[in-house]
Amino acid sequence: MVAGGLCLCGLIRLLCSLLIPALFLSGILCVCLVVLLWGTRLWILQRKKQLNAAGKDGKQPLLVAFFHPYCNAGGGGERVLWCAIRTLQKKYRNVTCVVYTGDRDATGEEIVEGAFRRFNIKLTHPVKFVFLEKRYLVEASLYPHFTLLGQSLGSVFLGWEALLKCVPDIYIDSMGYAFTLPLFKYLGGCRVGCYVHYPTISTDMLSVVRNQDTRFNNAAFITNNPLFSKFKLVYCYFFAFMYGLVGSCSDVIMVNSSWTLNHILSLWRAGACTSVVYPPCDVQTFLDIPLEEEKSTTEYSIVSISQFRPEKDHPLQIRAFAKLLKKQRLGQQPSLKLILIGGCRNQQDEERVNNLKHLCEELGVSNDVTFRINIPFEELKRHLTEATIGLHTMWNEHFGIGVVECMAAGTVILAHNSGGPKLDIVVPYEGHTTGFLAENEDSYAEMMAYILSLSPEKRLEIRENARRSVHRFSDQHFEETFQLSVEPLFK
Repeated sequence: MVAGGLCLCGLIRLLCSLLIPALFLSGILCVCLVVLLWGTRLWILQRKKQLNAAGKDGKQPLLVAFFHPYCNAGGGGERVLWCAIRTLQKKYRNVTCVVYTGDRDATGEEIVEGAFRRFNIKLTHPVKFVFLEKRYLVEASLYPHFTLLGQSLGSVFLGWEALLKCVPDIYIDSMGYAFTLPLFKYLGGCRVGCYVHYPTISTDMLSVVRNQDTRFNNAAFITNNPLFSKFKLVYCYFFAFMYGLVGSCSDVIMVNSSWTLNHILSLWRAGACTSVVYPPCDVQTFLDIPLEEEKSTTEYSIVSISQFRPEKDHPLQIRAFAKLLKKQRLGQQPSLKLILIGGCRNQQDEERVNNLKHLCEELGVSNDVTFRINIPFEELKRHLTEATIGLHTMWNEHFGIGVVECMAAGTVILAHNSGGPKLDIVVPYEGHTTGFLAENEDSYAEMMAYILSLSPEKRLEIRENARRSVHRFSDQHFEETFQLSVEPLFK
């Protein structure tokens, strides 16, 4: 007993004797880290003076840099980018806009021309492009496991490359790489802002993992194993904590919807500098289509617009449509057609389309479902003009540009009862119905049947209400709210 006590005392003395050197060493390492970071900051600021030349009037132009590695992609996020740049060029004269991009297969002139061709956005002044060589570091395919963490760390290295090539005065992350914010703020000495299309991790995602719910971002082999589920939950909470830390570094935070706002407020806890700025949708192009009363027809078309990605849940659309057809065939109503319109980015998307075609065969609806892939814009407009119902099935869609386009074109929208469509888009306008929401196969089938049962006059009334409501998502409204939000960065 005495020997055991002596051993314990000796162990305590040993630990105490090691504690002071350990604390001393930790203090030295912390001081060295601070000195290193401060020295790096001074070196970068000195580099900024060397790289940024004065303008013709002898004054340094204000450099506003947008971090958008895929600026030539042609999606909704890119439309936000070009509208934001056009807005700043209109508002501020002594501003030079810079875009950090990894699109090295195109010149700056070709990228600007592509923005004009796709979005009809004409910039009033030239844009400076900084081409990045390490964009592969943020591609999901590089990280088959721990994808969120891998891409986030990769964005830090890509951001470092960007910072070395051009040190701006104002930095705006317009693509969702929040881990670059502290890099530009603390090492680059920049005022930083961000436009969040979709939170990298959300409280909904944490709920999915916690409840062991199988979804596209939570594989079955994880949900079926309690140990894997607990490990992933710890990993997700750790990542959410880090995501909150880096996000809170931003001086200005813009989000694209109320749904995104709720998640960012919960994770970043920076409500004072956070605001909703709806993305600019090309609603006028669709509003220019004459809205006519339906003519008697022998066929109704139901149109879906979205990329063929797993989260868009096209199988739900096909299954709900099959149930609708089963009910409809009993009632001798006009024939129905489901048209799935979307883009295929790669081989995986093409395989996904083939799987959807097989599903149509299994359900016996192949002759009633049409796939239209990567179609021209004019053909898209024609399908929307002829459609009776616009269909959307993504759970927790952060905004829903396709939903807005369907409403502007004059279809009766049926969207998922969650996310941006529920909170911002398919909401009553001046007390009148603008569309409908559903959650599962049965409710989608029932709601489609209900819409088709309405009189043409009632459907026309809903379509007119929807059209009037989408002015909230126009380019002009975006410019006004964007200017107000970024104003603190220019003071």
